[in-house]
Amino acid sequence: MSLAHDTTQRTLAQAPRHDWTRAEIAALFSLPFPELMFEAQRVHRLHFDPSEVQISTLLSIKTGGCSEDCGYCPQSAHHDTGVKAEKLMSLDSVLAEARAAKAGGASRFCMGAAWREPKDRDLESVCAMVEGVKALGLETCVTLGMLEAGQAKRLKQSGLDYYNHNLDTSPEYYGAIITTRTYQDRLDTLGHVRDAGINVCCGGIVGMGEELDDRVGMIATLANLPVHPESVPINMLVQVEGTPLAGAAKLDPFDFVRTIAVARITMPASMVRLSAGREDMSEETQALCFLAGANSIFYGPKLLTTPNPERDRDMRLLDKLGLRPMER
Repeated sequence: MSLAHDTTQRTLAQAPRHDWTRAEIAALFSLPFPELMFEAQRVHRLHFDPSEVQISTLLSIKTGGCSEDCGYCPQSAHHDTGVKAEKLMSLDSVLAEARAAKAGGASRFCMGAAWREPKDRDLESVCAMVEGVKALGLETCVTLGMLEAGQAKRLKQSGLDYYNHNLDTSPEYYGAIITTRTYQDRLDTLGHVRDAGINVCCGGIVGMGEELDDRVGMIATLANLPVHPESVPINMLVQVEGTPLAGAAKLDPFDFVRTIAVARITMPASMVRLSAGREDMSEETQALCFLAGANSIFYGPKLLTTPNPERDRDMRLLDKLGLRPMER
């Protein structure tokens, strides 16, 4: 019996695992494409309605001027991308965006700020935004950079549902992408978020010039966290002129779909979000991602500062596929 066959059988027979070896995950990546898709869909159906997709909207509440040097990010002060540093949005402006998102079918409203970490005075403003968005009946998510334990507790007190903090890539490749924050810094923030009782949203980016082993390493790190992230965004690199990763070799769409499928199999009860990069994906690629177990998307014309499909285009695709928005 092959390692790949043994791995998939163990996956289906057991509760979610936290002891995945890299060899097992590599074996999943190497499955024949039809078999991988079949196993991902089987696992998906054990935990979710396969015809439902959770809709989130992401708003940049503080754009540009970030002191981090993430090689993919147009908001870094280290890169000349034309993105200007702006002040934190007002509470009223954020709530107006949240109302529009809810009217458009979103059930979760995510807010991102281009900070290395929030100052306490800024955190209080974000907490007021969280409270206001929750009062509208939406789930809330924020991404603010690194957090201390006390800051995570304050966000929990405001009613925050999810905190996003991606690992981005494997521990081995991380230093080629970011030098201003360590991998352990990211893991420490995830620990503070988890300890505060906030749901974790954590995934990564593919297509940054990494090898297959790095995609294996990223999934292994996520799947072996003490508790799987409740939400796992898988992003395709959006290349932006002025960033170090502009001009990187494009990832084959099938390799992206494989990453979605392996995330689904190894983290069976997590929401797997088809995130950045959809603007450049064909409808067929996106359909394969849904078949591979993706059951969440960002909805709206922009993800922070990068383009995203228009709402009408997304709804037409969901209608074609017989998919419907997930209700809270």
